[in-house]
Amino acid sequence: MDDLKNKYLGLIADAGDEATLEDLRVQAVGKKGEISLQMRELGKMTPEERQIAGPALNALKDEINSALAAKKAALGDAALDERLRSEWLDVTLPARDRRVGTIHPVSQVWEECTTIFADMGFAVAEGPQIDSDWYNFDALNIPGHHPARAEMDTFYMHRAEGDNRPPHVLRTHTSPVQIRHMEKHGAPTRIICPGRVYRADYDQTHTPMFHQVEGLAIDKDISMANLKWVLEEFFTAYFGTTVKTRFRASHFPFTEPSAEVDIQCSFEGGTVKVGEGDDWLEVLGSGMVHPKVLQAGGIDPALWQGFAFGMGIDRIAMLKYGIPDLRAFFDSDLRWLRHYGFAGLAVPTIRGGV
Repeated sequence: MDDLKNKYLGLIADAGDEATLEDLRVQAVGKKGEISLQMRELGKMTPEERQIAGPALNALKDEINSALAAKKAALGDAALDERLRSEWLDVTLPARDRRVGTIHPVSQVWEECTTIFADMGFAVAEGPQIDSDWYNFDALNIPGHHPARAEMDTFYMHRAEGDNRPPHVLRTHTSPVQIRHMEKHGAPTRIICPGRVYRADYDQTHTPMFHQVEGLAIDKDISMANLKWVLEEFFTAYFGTTVKTRFRASHFPFTEPSAEVDIQCSFEGGTVKVGEGDDWLEVLGSGMVHPKVLQAGGIDPALWQGFAFGMGIDRIAMLKYGIPDLRAFFDSDLRWLRHYGFAGLAVPTIRGGV
């Protein structure tokens, strides 16, 4: 019995994997194993012999089973150690670089405009993108025969059959917001109206949906000189350099007098440089608010006067960041934004409504 014990304890100790260990278990204590066969012989022994051989065989069986269990646990621990060594990960190493989200140029310029005008005391006003024909045209002194009211230029909403009211429109500018604000808050006031607008146009510098920021200031003693100062302050802050402006007489139904505004620039090497050179680039329309527009907003033009202006957010974004095609803002693979260095804003948004 000692020979049997030494044999299997030695084989178990030398086993290199669980498959070999299972074979040894079957050979030793399986139904036909050597120890099991010897236990069957107990029935052939005398009572005196069984009293000696029985406890010895049971003890041997228990010792072999314990050795098998201990070896199996040791093999499992060794396999785990090997796996840990092969799959080891240093959690103190820095993480791999991952691309961060980027802010769209239009959103960034929207934020920049809001911040600059806020420094000059302008609040932000917002309004519906679908508005009535009255707010979008009539209240702004735009006559019925004006080209902007033609279906080829403006998106009109469908009316149900039998409904003869003037159709609503996708607003063609953010000027309706000015009327709504005057109706609600009266004068004096100083606001900008940034937002999406819609016109039936599509080429390198026009898209059916684009973004505008309009400004309105009303008080009892306000003039074109105030308008010029505000615009020059804005462009100097926006472009980061002193920018001269040039006013040219023009005509808009909602302002009188009206002026197109140009900014100083140079055209060199196919690029536009703002704030230098002897050339000029038109960037916006402006003027003193027409008395009829003040009346439509519920303000007495005999007591109050004001100026207004409007510019394309997308276009001034193109100027500042050298983006050549307005359509690229909306229908291109936006991975091109990384080329222009657009990353997430490091400051919280201040966009809001009044």
